[in-house]
Amino acid sequence: MSDKNQPISGNDLARFSGPNTFMRLPSANDLKGLDVAVLGIPLDVGTSWRSGTRFGPKQVRAESAMIRPYNLATGAAPYDSLQVADIGDLAINTFSLSDSLRIVAESYSEILTYDVMPLAIGGDHSITLPILRAMAQRHGPVALVHVDAHADVNDTMFGEKEAHGTVFRRAWEEGLIQPDKTYQIGLRGTGYGSEDFAEAAGWGFQQFPAHELWGKSLSGLGTEIRRDIGERPVYVTYDIDSLDPAYAPGTGTPEIGGLTTPQAMELIRALRGLNIVGGDLVEVSPPYDTSGNTALTGANILYEMLCVLPGVSYR
Repeated sequence: MSDKNQPISGNDLARFSGPNTFMRLPSANDLKGLDVAVLGIPLDVGTSWRSGTRFGPKQVRAESAMIRPYNLATGAAPYDSLQVADIGDLAINTFSLSDSLRIVAESYSEILTYDVMPLAIGGDHSITLPILRAMAQRHGPVALVHVDAHADVNDTMFGEKEAHGTVFRRAWEEGLIQPDKTYQIGLRGTGYGSEDFAEAAGWGFQQFPAHELWGKSLSGLGTEIRRDIGERPVYVTYDIDSLDPAYAPGTGTPEIGGLTTPQAMELIRALRGLNIVGGDLVEVSPPYDTSGNTALTGANILYEMLCVLPGVSYR
């Protein structure tokens, strides 16, 4: 029997009860000894259309109670080899985006003083910028796997430099990411002009629009990305709106014609072997999906990310 933290079994305590932690894992205040720290960043001050992602961490955790520790498809058993705990939510400033981003950056700088890998539940996509700032301080510029309907490379939004649609322009400008090792997957929808999509390609970003992926397995794409990145530190950010609204309607900026849930799982599973140093699941907005299905999907995507982290054992 593993001496690592284990999710509470549904055979020991009904899944509709118990702690509201990710997969009903133990909560922790001390990061010492942890391999992975799951945390919530309940922020939606940076969103531009439909709010509600402040409720994302709580709902994703609630829906994660259904997930069991063994991955039937891949054989991954992450809790056999990794010490994982839920460290709660960051205490953001719900009235100030700039202050909240400062809090995220400073919190991550502290987290990364430990030998622990953070997995965040958002929150809107603006949380990823301060995370990348802290990651770059620790690892230098990182490779980036960015799954999203939107490139998030606007210069400003309503005159603001920091918002959920400007994240990866700022990250590029600040040298937080390696442009030629940045992969944007699932892009689609409409824009104000071709430069909305083409400009980042000029920086070196590799873009894979959703319409080029329709009806295809993403296992091969994931394998190509893994080979291209090699042993570099890589950050994985997964925006739930990369999925078609038929699968994930509970999000702030839905776009039709998106990825399917099987494609999402294929892509993440193909990243096994990468030197992943952190990741996030963002833009789940529970008020727009009262069924809980979007949060359930988000919880499973986060679990799939956990299953491909370095050090995971397989049965």
